[in-house]
Amino acid sequence: MSQARSHLRGAFFLAAVSLRGATIRVAARRELSARPALQKPGMEYQDAVRTLNTLQTNASFLEQVKRQRGDPQTQLEAMELYLARSGLQVEDLDQLNIIHITGTKGKGSTCAFTEHILRSYGLKTGFFSSPHLVQVRERIRINGQPISPELFTKHFWHLYHRLEQTKDCNSCVSMPSYFRFLTLMAFHVFLQEKVDLAVVEVGIGGAYDCTNIIRKPVVCGVSSLGIDHTSLLGDTVEKIAWQKGGIFKHGVPAFTVPQPDGPLAVLRERAKQISCPLYLCPPLEALEEGGPPLTLGLEGEHQRSNAALALQLARCWLQQKDHQGIGELKASRLSVQRQLPLAPVFQPTSHMRHGLQKTEWLGRTQVLRRGPLTWYLDGAHTSSSIQACVRWFRQVLRRSEKPGSGPEVRVLLFNSTGDRDPAALLKLLQPCQFDYAVFCPNLTEVSPTGNADQQNFTVTLDQVLLRCLEHQQHWSRLDEEQTSPDLWNAPSPEPGGPVSLLLAPRPPHTPSTGSLIFSCISHALQWISQGRDPVFQPPSPPQGLLTHPVARSGASVLREAPAVHVLVTGSLHLVGGVLKLLEPSLSQ
Repeated sequence: MSQARSHLRGAFFLAAVSLRGATIRVAARRELSARPALQKPGMEYQDAVRTLNTLQTNASFLEQVKRQRGDPQTQLEAMELYLARSGLQVEDLDQLNIIHITGTKGKGSTCAFTEHILRSYGLKTGFFSSPHLVQVRERIRINGQPISPELFTKHFWHLYHRLEQTKDCNSCVSMPSYFRFLTLMAFHVFLQEKVDLAVVEVGIGGAYDCTNIIRKPVVCGVSSLGIDHTSLLGDTVEKIAWQKGGIFKHGVPAFTVPQPDGPLAVLRERAKQISCPLYLCPPLEALEEGGPPLTLGLEGEHQRSNAALALQLARCWLQQKDHQGIGELKASRLSVQRQLPLAPVFQPTSHMRHGLQKTEWLGRTQVLRRGPLTWYLDGAHTSSSIQACVRWFRQVLRRSEKPGSGPEVRVLLFNSTGDRDPAALLKLLQPCQFDYAVFCPNLTEVSPTGNADQQNFTVTLDQVLLRCLEHQQHWSRLDEEQTSPDLWNAPSPEPGGPVSLLLAPRPPHTPSTGSLIFSCISHALQWISQGRDPVFQPPSPPQGLLTHPVARSGASVLREAPAVHVLVTGSLHLVGGVLKLLEPSLSQ
């Protein structure tokens, strides 16, 4: 580590333990947790989650999938075997009346809209999503609420022991991976709880995803496509579209939102090959014609596309199940050229309007106002979703009340993981004109204890801190470019063009952004909030919090500023860790 530490002299670290010591303790925790703990009263849920964490991790499973992706059927057959060992057959899933949704951006929000619309009709809903933000039981919901710790524990141990009893000692993989296990568990919960329908969000891709053992969904949806998970799905949007179209089924209606011509053509061809009727969603404006505007529970202009898709999915499901009150068809003046037939233009019902308005989806365009501090939380982690996040953040800032005296302070809290390009994401965030950029890993505390939901054994503390250093170095280089004279002499983009949606450069000679690295989310929030958040009131800050010059001077600015705006983005796991600390009720 001595060589690694020599590269950290420009960074600010606040670590409660040494890097090497933390790494050893993380490894030790993993080894100790490999044996299921004794179940004691009040501890069953955490024991279940700790045992879940011992299963093959998502990261290693992705490596396995990449090696075998020439034959996606291999993955689906393996999942079907796990399903059979758990006591179910693929045909049993037909009872769940599934809505299967994939996409790169907005698939989770689309699922949330769809689920709430159908719940507004009085239907009992199941909802499977990923990842979780604070507690793993968030991934499996009944009527919009995460299943209780007791229900999670009951179904976990039942499924875990069933799979343990049926495993083949000669098999190289005798237990399913983390995500596969949770997918199986969701199916069991939904069947046992007798839901009327299940909204199932694809994990990654579509064709290779373990949720794709579903044979007969009622309807499928594809939200906006973009570049993400390139090592697994491919490095072009067309390759990714091919993977996403893998959820299409013969004779099952599917809907998508407007996409670039290339990926849209791929989706159309995938649908044609298996005789899947695929429709293009009209914009939300077409459904609003002749009636009051629709109010969405999720902020951001990009959510209108997700809501338009959700309306079509919900209406199609209701129609397929012969429900009444699905919205009257109406004439439309749409005359756009398109590669796909247009989905129905209809008048949204009162149930649909209510569902859209009441939808909540934590960590996506979420705002928490706490005295002088305002936290803006968005788990954007692709270039296109960061662009949408920037537009939303700046729009909300323009609408916010300006303090009567003194300057506002803007702070970025950022992290990114996996094979994403942090330099590209950070460049898109530069126009927000942050005064401080703060980087930290997705660790709530340096040495988490007693909370298995937040444990991650796929990386060491050394690795994640070095990743933060890379982020800080990228930011510093971008900051230097922003203040270079050449940038300001460049011709302005055309008004209304795509660049003008993002770029609003600072005036020349603006001082560069101060940047800091913290070893965990808690320390980062302590520095940013300076004790001014009425809910987040941790014990006295650790020794050394203000040893760095930027930390000392910045602390004074943050304590005195009449308004502090904090954007948290780059990773849903980062947003989840922040929510855990800012909203303690989510951990109860």
